[in-house]
Amino acid sequence: MSLVAKLFLLSLLGATTLFAGEPPKVLIVGGGSSHDFNKWFNQADVATLSEGGKATVTYTDKVDTVLGALKDIDVLYLSANQPLAHVELRKGIFDFADSGKGLLLVHPALWYNWGDWPEYNKVLAGGGSKGHDKLGEFEVSVDDAKHPIMKDVPATFKIIDELYYFTRDEKGGTPIEVLATGKSPLSGKTFPVVFVVKHPKTRIVGITLGHDGRAHESAAYKTILKNALEWVAQK
Repeated sequence: MSLVAKLFLLSLLGATTLFAGEPPKVLIVGGGSSHDFNKWFNQADVATLSEGGKATVTYTDKVDTVLGALKDIDVLYLSANQPLAHVELRKGIFDFADSGKGLLLVHPALWYNWGDWPEYNKVLAGGGSKGHDKLGEFEVSVDDAKHPIMKDVPATFKIIDELYYFTRDEKGGTPIEVLATGKSPLSGKTFPVVFVVKHPKTRIVGITLGHDGRAHESAAYKTILKNALEWVAQK
């Protein structure tokens, strides 16, 4: 069939594009302590990111299955704070990033979880958190409204969550570009809550929000998460 014939057929079917790309395949890796991973990072975030068929999303908390799955996915979404001790898995995650495939690092994954794996925080996260305000309401302000990840996100919004004291790694860490900050009602200090890690080979987004349902069910959180996935999935 000629190109003209294909275009005509697609127009009759109501198709909008001739070469529609496949939805990105996403693996969410969770599991560990202090969070209901199954309810929020599995059930809630899988539903949010799968909405409208815009992505194919699966979840696991079984870290021994992750390495084998990396070859079949486009985006790795890390939310785990459980041990990721296997050398092969750690290398596989770095190889995944170096191949140009995107990463989302959300809430627990932006802690200093792995003292024997400092390269994770230095290279992939650009820093990390060692403390946070107690769970409560704080205000988030968008710093760069023009960035695609901030599309349709309110200029300011309030959320009930843990405000992570995320700190850049200033000693050789990958630079970050802050897109939104949260202000502590206790100290008045501000901290990055949405940022891009300026990795030289791939797209990485850090989102420190996401302790429980008051974040995961927030319209602003959902918008940020969906925008972030769309952005990191781009080649």
